[in-house]
Amino acid sequence: MLVKWSTFASCPLDAFRPFIIVLLAAAYIHVPATAIVAVPSSHCYTFDSDSHLVDFTHLSGKNFEYNEEGSVTSDLVVQLCKDVQRRSQAGGFIDFGRFTNHRSFETGSKPVDYIQRFHNGDLAKCETTFEEMGRTAQVNIMCGRCSNKVCKDEHGCICSVSYDERMCRTVVELAIPCPKRGPRVFKGFTVGFHPRSSEVVYNGLTQLGFEQLHHGFSFPSEQIHVSLYLSAMSSLADLVGKPTFRVNPMKGLDVMLTGSGANGAVPTALSPTVLNVNWICEIIRSNPYVVNVSIPVAGYDPIEFTLTKECGYTQEKESDSMRGWATFGIISCIFIVFSSLLCCGGFIYRSRVEHQDGLHALPGMTTVSAFLDAVGRPRGYLRAGDPSGNHSSQVSWENTSVTTPAAQRTNDGRYGTI
Repeated sequence: MLVKWSTFASCPLDAFRPFIIVLLAAAYIHVPATAIVAVPSSHCYTFDSDSHLVDFTHLSGKNFEYNEEGSVTSDLVVQLCKDVQRRSQAGGFIDFGRFTNHRSFETGSKPVDYIQRFHNGDLAKCETTFEEMGRTAQVNIMCGRCSNKVCKDEHGCICSVSYDERMCRTVVELAIPCPKRGPRVFKGFTVGFHPRSSEVVYNGLTQLGFEQLHHGFSFPSEQIHVSLYLSAMSSLADLVGKPTFRVNPMKGLDVMLTGSGANGAVPTALSPTVLNVNWICEIIRSNPYVVNVSIPVAGYDPIEFTLTKECGYTQEKESDSMRGWATFGIISCIFIVFSSLLCCGGFIYRSRVEHQDGLHALPGMTTVSAFLDAVGRPRGYLRAGDPSGNHSSQVSWENTSVTTPAAQRTNDGRYGTI
């Protein structure tokens, strides 16, 4: 069925306002307010002077060649975030170092924006260099263009190269268009499953596996508790706020955050705080539930990471399983208190009204005394003239057979019948 737009145009906007509010609320709940600041897919990234993430992954491994002046057989090649080599037909390749990790990427000072350091190059004639690292290279990255030449490549070019033969070192000036700076990262913040680990968040960046849904990183159904340890630099630890969470889908998984980390305690490297994630499966689901945890940091982008939980069967809360024992304990306490009050009241009544004293004034002592007397009473007749109370089992049948009739009549008259 086709509906003309004029039909909707004629309706007032107030009629659709409740539906618009519901849709916006649903979108706000399911879509995070900010994207998770995940660690880049390569080590080719760094931070600027204001702790903003700058990712050069798109240029990782890009070759920048520089031909030496006056020589057609020798040039230098910089593979960004890979290595630096000097190539010549006479001497072959000379390695001036390799790029190890993002820690070799530093923030510079104008006119140099960033610095990359390459170590552990060739040792030929460089065995006695500083720290015995062989040939090394330093690439000074400038965002923009070279001042002395025009780059033919749109990705940039090498402006100049200088050698220090004594230190077995080369310094390269590289001009490239730098990417836009990303979110402001709270460096030094870690989240792990142990006080000194950082599997979830390292240096303020969410690690791979916890930035989105990964079935291989999902927690099984039987694991109803997950403990996370939060730590930060002591000088900036006061900026960390209380964590919040969102569950997708919203129904089916009961989640609760507890621990010192959930209460807003200050996390430091010496005393990490604990964030306990308690989750109970209420509805069975084939796909894992996604729990997005967000930790606000004043002046920085929030720390966010994702935890996933499988639900192959429904589970009961610990409060439900302990409810029966709690009811039994309450009933037992009420019974004990009521019995004590009844016992005290009966004792006061019998001691003051019935003028009984000692144990006889306690309620129920008459019944207890009768029971003890019945249990401790001998199980036979006592012999006549035997005040010691020997049992009849001690008298043999021979003695019974020679008992005189007079004695029998005397015994029958004294004891009677049972």
